[in-house]
Amino acid sequence: MAKKIFTVRVIILLITLLLMLIAISPNPFASGIQVKSARGEVAENGLRINDFIESINGKKVSNIDDFNSLIEEEYKENSTFVIKTSGGEVAYIALEKPEIIVKEAKKTNIEVGLDLSGGTRVVLEPSTTKQVTSKQINDVIDVLNNRLNVYGLSDLQIRAAEGKDGKKLIVIEIAGATRQEVRELIEQQGEFEAKIGNETVFIGSKNDIPFVCKDDGTCSGIRSCDPSNGGYTCRFEFSINLSPVAAKKHAQITKDLAVNQSNIDAGKRYLSKPLSLYLDDKLVDELLIGEDLKGKESTAIAISGPGSGITQEEAYNDALKNMNKLQTVLITGSLPFKLDIVKIDSISPTLGSNFIYNTLWVSILAMILVSLVIYLRYRKLRITIPIIITMVSEILIILGIAALIRWRLDLVSIAGIIATVGTGVNDQIVITDELLKGSKEFVYNWKEKTKRAFFIIFSAYATLVAAMIPLWFAGAGLLRGFAVTTIIGITAGVFITRPAYASIIERLLRE
Repeated sequence: MAKKIFTVRVIILLITLLLMLIAISPNPFASGIQVKSARGEVAENGLRINDFIESINGKKVSNIDDFNSLIEEEYKENSTFVIKTSGGEVAYIALEKPEIIVKEAKKTNIEVGLDLSGGTRVVLEPSTTKQVTSKQINDVIDVLNNRLNVYGLSDLQIRAAEGKDGKKLIVIEIAGATRQEVRELIEQQGEFEAKIGNETVFIGSKNDIPFVCKDDGTCSGIRSCDPSNGGYTCRFEFSINLSPVAAKKHAQITKDLAVNQSNIDAGKRYLSKPLSLYLDDKLVDELLIGEDLKGKESTAIAISGPGSGITQEEAYNDALKNMNKLQTVLITGSLPFKLDIVKIDSISPTLGSNFIYNTLWVSILAMILVSLVIYLRYRKLRITIPIIITMVSEILIILGIAALIRWRLDLVSIAGIIATVGTGVNDQIVITDELLKGSKEFVYNWKEKTKRAFFIIFSAYATLVAAMIPLWFAGAGLLRGFAVTTIIGITAGVFITRPAYASIIERLLRE
């Protein structure tokens, strides 16, 4: 009997299922807390995304609640903060509360979307009267990817989309970021320009600035904090390297400038015009140029700027924020055009967890009800059990392929999986009914009946794939998950699971 069941089609199905299990790599016993995103001081001192956090100031971290509680309890301004991770210890003097977002250790390779993990989704539209090309959209996506990664937001997805009117859109999904953070990062166009008088010395591009120091205390950081006008002012400084062309331009502009005695720094002499730094046409700072740089082609210069606040901590944080913003723009470059936010949505991680829990139970309930209906239809376990096994196999194949291509499963993707299961059960009923006609219709042999069933199935398959293609672009691409999982599911069903089911049921009905 076993020999008859294990045909070539069934063996192909079993091999496919084994490969899908390897792709999913289930590990239900995985435990621990991983860093989802880290920003500010703690990132500058070495905490990295996906590090496992073991303890904070010697106190063990077992889950997310422990982590959040310890961050609140252990943080004290100007005190040593020690985070033990799988990669070693991160120890530093904390001037601000650590900006860390964590997640439970991954139990599978399946990625989940914003609906299930929590975060912010933004739909952007280019603000320009000119025709926007696909290349320009790809350039914007590259700049945004770099900019958001530099800022510490690596758990993100950026893709091109189209609106109902054919306008090109950009959709960004970021886990672990607030609406305000995302808005600030995206709305700044990031045009940087350094001028001496009215002449531009260099701009924020890889051509002019090949290197920007960031996250390295030897060449980047807050250098001073002093009382000022009833509050505090802190100054940041970081080094950059100019290209030979930009350095030469600096030398040409400065060679004819006069040298003045400083009224502030006794004994020091500076050029008559400062180096003015502009970000999005707004003056960020003015740097005095020492007389030793007059007419000199220097490729290494230091960029500095201020931050202010009522308290020293506020001033420090403001300076750190301004420095990060300027560094990010210099590293990633400018956007080719301004972007308008069409829509912005936020989903809490707690709500996402509830979605997963509810979806799991709804899916299990749906499978039980489908199995019951199948049993009531045929009253034979030898038919019901293979249909259930095939149904589960199709779900496993969809999840495995999603893990392989790193597709993020969201609510619409899960809806696509459920739709695929329904289509699969329908096709299996078609196959079963065709084969059961053997007792009444002797015109067809088993092979011809199977062919007739698959003709119906392939016709339905082609129609459904054609119907899914428009959904790829519909709703700014937000329904793309439904189209992807549906196409994956029905394709795997038509070419792998349903032929295997037909082979099994044919032999079972002959018994």
